[in-house]
Amino acid sequence: QVQLVESGGELVQAGGSLRLSCAASRDYFANYAVGWFRRAPGKEREFVAAITWSGAYQNYAESVKSRFTISRDNAANTVYLQMNSLTPEDTAVYYCAAVRSLARSLPRGPREYGYWGQGTRVTVSS
Repeated sequence: QVQLVESGGELVQAGGSLRLSCAASRDYFANYAVGWFRRAPGKEREFVAAITWSGAYQNYAESVKSRFTISRDNAANTVYLQMNSLTPEDTAVYYCAAVRSLARSLPRGPREYGYWGQGTRVTVSS
């Protein structure tokens, strides 16, 4: 069982930056791939970024590529999402999710992840 807790969401102006954190409750978190998803008001949950267990490989949605960076610190059982050049279209509740995997490939579908946090809200004002 893995419990995930997101933090770092807040109100920010367009063009600003935020760093979200996803803290895991258990050891052996290094055996898990982690993804970030978001759900904007009135929209479906969508994939944002994912990172392999080691941190060696990352995958991004086209809409955030070059603006967002996913990273992890396995010693701290934490995954980060650095978000730069934020726009109002980035406004959403952001969720981290984990799946036990040592593969190089990264799932982008929410159903492929077995553990989810409660989400942290990001609001970008224009």
